Amino acid sequence: MNKYILSTLLLLAVFGGFAQEEKFSEEELKINELIEGTLTRPSNEEAQSIVILIQASGPTDRNGNQSMAKNDGMKKIARELSLNGVASYRFDKRIFKMQELKMNLEDLRFSDLIIDVQNILTYFKEKDEFENLIVAGHSQGSLIGIIAAKEHADAFISLAGAGQAIDQIIVEQFSKMAPELGESTRKKFAELKENGSTKNDNPMLASIFAPYVQPFIKSWVAYQPSEEIKKLDIPILILNGTFDIQTESKEAEMLHNATENSKLVLLENMNHIFRKVDSKDRLVNTKSYNEPGRPLHPDLIPVITEFIKELE
Repeated sequence: MNKYILSTLLLLAVFGGFAQEEKFSEEELKINELIEGTLTRPSNEEAQSIVILIQASGPTDRNGNQSMAKNDGMKKIARELSLNGVASYRFDKRIFKMQELKMNLEDLRFSDLIIDVQNILTYFKEKDEFENLIVAGHSQGSLIGIIAAKEHADAFISLAGAGQAIDQIIVEQFSKMAPELGESTRKKFAELKENGSTKNDNPMLASIFAPYVQPFIKSWVAYQPSEEIKKLDIPILILNGTFDIQTESKEAEMLHNATENSKLVLLENMNHIFRKVDSKDRLVNTKSYNEPGRPLHPDLIPVITEFIKELE
């Protein structure tokens, strides 16, 4: 009898898993030689809207992961949106393809990342399958999305996006660690803006001011998010977590205050990678960056879904 019950439970678990998988479908989709990603759709209904998910800074893949931080944040968002009738496309940052194609990373500019999103939007617009094209950018991806969405998208969602230029953000972060480090960083940014380059003489700043990175950083600091968002005349949702240790809530408020057509939502205890963290311990917060099994903040998908459904 016990064996029979066990076998039945195993069968239910297996078929239950298949049922869950059948609620969405996924396919690999290549836009061009630099853009490859995953198109996720609801399997039981046609989606009216598609969300283009733009990753954060650094070598971040379509699922929201880096080599030392696997959390599957973007993959979870894509799949949970599909369960609410919304399609999505998430893609690897072009740096992966540049390395594969042996392209010179020193040639990368911030505008290239904007062009990638514009090309994705053009692709789906020409396909004419979805009524609404929505851009959702995470962290650095928020600024990319703000600029790319202009004249190309029907709505925009900022996920932990900054309101200040990136040099101001970095100087603030380093100043909190050590005032002298913040001042050194400020001077290096000033030199970079004025001269086009700066000497990298501090190992702690190597990831920002390494010679091959400087051209990209210089092109990035030229954009002020709170100014760029003023140029959008489409519905805007600005989301941030109150436990985000990378992008403070004031950055979301800055974006919101810069435009009249935005809705601001601050999710209680959500961190930078969309997880609810009940402890104020920084180590507990950062530990979640490598916990892909940890669920998304329970209010994240409902808030995004409500915003999208209001467009339909």
